[in-house]
Amino acid sequence: MTTPVTFLKEVRFELNKVEWPSREQALRLTGVVIAISVAVGLFIGLWDFIFFKIMEVLL
Repeated sequence: MTTPVTFLKEVRFELNKVEWPSREQALRLTGVVIAISVAVGLFIGLWDFIFFKIMEVLL
């Protein structure tokens, strides 16, 4: 069984091997995620509106 101290040392060692994104990359990728989220939200909202109008006509 691993002690908590050993675990934390291993975590720190592994985190030092991670190649973290630069600030510019992080901001650019955050913008991409926000843009895609908005696009998907609009797409789903449009289909919801279309189906709502269809149900309004049918009922």
